[in-house]
Amino acid sequence: MLRIPGDKCVYSMNRHNPAVAETIPGTQVVFETKDCFSNRVTSEQDLYARGAWSGINPATGPLRVTGAHPGDVLVVDILDIRVAARGAMIAVPGIGALGHHITHNQTKIVPIEEDHALFNEKLRLPVRPMIGVIGTAPADGDVPTGTPGDHGGNMDTKLIARGTTLYLPVFVDGANLAMGDLHALMADGEVIICGVEVPGEVTVRVDLVAGKSIPSPILETEDGFYCLASAKTLDEAAAMAMDHTMSFLRRRLPLSVNDLAMLMSLVCDLQISQVVDPLRTVRMAVPKRTFEPYGLRF
Repeated sequence: MLRIPGDKCVYSMNRHNPAVAETIPGTQVVFETKDCFSNRVTSEQDLYARGAWSGINPATGPLRVTGAHPGDVLVVDILDIRVAARGAMIAVPGIGALGHHITHNQTKIVPIEEDHALFNEKLRLPVRPMIGVIGTAPADGDVPTGTPGDHGGNMDTKLIARGTTLYLPVFVDGANLAMGDLHALMADGEVIICGVEVPGEVTVRVDLVAGKSIPSPILETEDGFYCLASAKTLDEAAAMAMDHTMSFLRRRLPLSVNDLAMLMSLVCDLQISQVVDPLRTVRMAVPKRTFEPYGLRF
C-alpha cells in the first residue's frame, strides 16, 4: 500500500505543485497528515496570533493519478480516518463567526480517549473524525489550502468522513490530490474557525470516472448525495448548490424541470458546512430513498 508522509505537503493547491507520488486508479493510499497548525501547537501556552496564516492547513501530497485528465472525475473512497491521542482548539478575538464575543486569546488542548474528546471534567464528546481539506489542483491560479472552491480544498464539511465517497472534478492531468486538516470533532458551521484539530492518517482508495465532468465536489454517503458549493456569501453558495443539484438530477432522472424543482423543495435539504473560511460552503442533500424507484446513481 502506498503511504505518503505528512512532511510531503503543500500550503496551496495549483497545477505546478510537483507530485510527491503517483498511483494508478483502484489503489489504496495512506495520507499521513499534520494538524491545521502544522503540529506547532503543543501546549496551552502556544497562542495563535491574529493574522498568522503562514503554515496553516498543510495538505499532504499532491498525489498524481495515472490517466486522470481534465473533464474526468476523481473518485475518493474514504476507508478509514485515524486521529492522534489529543487535539487542539483556539479562541481568538475578532476571528471566526463568534470572534466578536471572544475577549482573550486561548488555546485548549483536548485529550482523546476511547473515541471521546475530553472537553473538560464533565463533558466527554463522541468523536466523529473528518477531513477539513481535500481537493485536486484548480484549473488556474494558486488557491491557499485554507480556501475552498470548485476543486474542493478547505470545505470543512463534516460528512467527509469514514465511509463517504467524494467525487472531485479533475482540472489538470494527474488530478494532483492532496488532503489534511483533520478534525476529531466539528459541527456544521465551524463557527469559531476550528474543530478539535488533530494530526492523523487517512486511508483512501482512488479511482477515476472518465469524461463525466462535474462543476464542483459531490459527496455520497449510505443515505444520499450532497452537492457542494463555495462562494463569498452564503446566499451565493446556496444558489450554486441548488443549481448543481438540479443539473445532477436532470442528467440522471427522466423527470421534467418543474417536477425536479418541486421534489427539491420537498426533500432536498440545504445545509451549511462552514461560515468562517474566505469562502462559505453550502451543500444540498439528495436523499437516496426518495429516488430509489428511479435507481439513482452517480
